[in-house]
Amino acid sequence: MLENLAPQPADALLALIKLHNADPRADKIDLGVGVYRTSDGATPVFAAIKAAEKRLLDTQDSKAYLGPEGDMGFVHALIPYVFGADFDRARVEGMQAPGGTGAVRLAVEVAKRAGIKRLWMGTPSWPNHAQIVNAIGLELKTFPHMTADGAADLDALKAALAQAEPGDAVLLHGCCHNPTGVDYTDAQWDAIAPLLKAQGVLPILDLAYQGLGSGMEADAYGLRKVLATVPEALVAYSCDKNFGLYRDRVGAFYAVTSDAEALAKAMSNGATIARASWSMPPDHGAAAVRLVLADAELTKLWLAELDEMRDRMRWVRDRLAAAQQVGTVNMAPLGTQNGLFSMLPLNGEQILAIREKHGVYMAGSGRINIAGLTNGNIEKFIEALGDVAA
Repeated sequence: MLENLAPQPADALLALIKLHNADPRADKIDLGVGVYRTSDGATPVFAAIKAAEKRLLDTQDSKAYLGPEGDMGFVHALIPYVFGADFDRARVEGMQAPGGTGAVRLAVEVAKRAGIKRLWMGTPSWPNHAQIVNAIGLELKTFPHMTADGAADLDALKAALAQAEPGDAVLLHGCCHNPTGVDYTDAQWDAIAPLLKAQGVLPILDLAYQGLGSGMEADAYGLRKVLATVPEALVAYSCDKNFGLYRDRVGAFYAVTSDAEALAKAMSNGATIARASWSMPPDHGAAAVRLVLADAELTKLWLAELDEMRDRMRWVRDRLAAAQQVGTVNMAPLGTQNGLFSMLPLNGEQILAIREKHGVYMAGSGRINIAGLTNGNIEKFIEALGDVAA
């Protein structure tokens, strides 16, 4: 029977990693993989996480099962950071998930069980969004997320919402949009939130990079504005980036309602989906986050480390934006974008040329991870870009 399987395309980013690793050039530049890097190219474990892991090693006395909801201490510790210190706790409940991917999976499948048949999403988006929506069996409708000049396309979202019907879902990135880096402004969120309520659609908010844009509070503005306006929503959250826990797969799924019975139903359905999918989420990373957030000194250390990450990425963006016009590429919009990623308007031939001629590795879509740029290679990158985009 297995011979009947259709072969699937290889993951393009994994293939890019192999090509980069095989390249002998000492000055090659990796802008493909989606992890933060320091100015010397490392992706270190946070000092706050290291301290929490040591404490966990010394004090954890059991590896017994926790159940499909995972570490609820972790889930609840995140709530003030995600939803705000004054958010009505009676409206929200959650459960741990294996990374942001697991959280999105829970959100979309719970939405389907609630009767959602169609989901709207801006494109381009994180590739797993569409794969999850298609795997669960919802109809996927798309609209442009970004204008040609590198800003969020609010008009396209408004046009999509005008076509949406009550009972549809809309998936929105909370901040630091992947892959474009283009976020809605606070003023745009102020316009979006009442439109979501008026159309009767279910918002699914994916917050995977909180703290990497403008800060923990500022990056939550859009999510909080929506939740203060609509009666119900689903939230997918990831700690992989803002705690540096990529391989530990640390995420959370939250439901927000105005009805206690509906909230309990959302959680019971989420638990049954999780039980059938991964039984229970991996514990270690979530336990470390819980310990960080329970200790004032570790929390202070974590936030300082996050500030350092954000400041470095802002430096890279400011330097790229200062280059202004590089060949045919206008670099100025990169200065107002946020997070790890931005997209350059290069075609496949140019992306191949910058790799073969200059050792610059980037995704075929034109997405770059700006954290791959440092004081030592950013000028080389700008020169290489100017060469292929002349």
